[in-house]
Amino acid sequence: MAFYFYNTFNFVILDLFSGPIAILYSCKMNLPLIDNLNFKNQNYTIDMLSKGEYSDCTFTNCNFENSNLSNSSFLECVFIDCNLSNTNLMHTTFNDVTFNGCKLVGILFQNCNDFLLAFSFTNCTLNLSSFYQLKINSTKFSNCKMHQVDFTETEVKNTVFSNCDLKDSIFDSTILENADFLTAYNFSINPSSNQMKNAVFSKDNCFGLLSSFNIKIK
Repeated sequence: MAFYFYNTFNFVILDLFSGPIAILYSCKMNLPLIDNLNFKNQNYTIDMLSKGEYSDCTFTNCNFENSNLSNSSFLECVFIDCNLSNTNLMHTTFNDVTFNGCKLVGILFQNCNDFLLAFSFTNCTLNLSSFYQLKINSTKFSNCKMHQVDFTETEVKNTVFSNCDLKDSIFDSTILENADFLTAYNFSINPSSNQMKNAVFSKDNCFGLLSSFNIKIK
């Protein structure tokens, strides 16, 4: 195991079991920059994940439930089969982050750092989570369970809800322009209280646009 320190640039290289790993340090918050690491089967409910700027890292089958990820940064990272329910995301940065098969119940995404915020969700459970007042344009939700998710005053232009269950999710003063609900289901959206220009629905699910009017269709 070899350690190389370059104090001039605050740069460290660790030669570990799987090859060289670079860890840089942020000048702004003095956080380690952790690049291209794989984290598997870790339990961060007791020993929290170290605060840092994680780049191109993969987290597989890790438990973050009720943990604290505040002030950390994730760039081009992938979370697979992880539990992040009720995680503290205050000032957390997600830039081009993918969640696949993850449990994200009760997450207040509006607490994240909204600068360059970009993520996608596939086969995830996001019940009781909130995107209140965020701009999450062009986000892709695929095969997700999204009961009682709050999209109040959220900007979701060009967002795709592919085969997503949106039961009791809240759309109020939401900007839904060009959003794709073609295969979404169980949603209730009032067209008079949301901006929906060019949003796409199917003839099978468009009744979700009428439920707020108490109209009976036989």
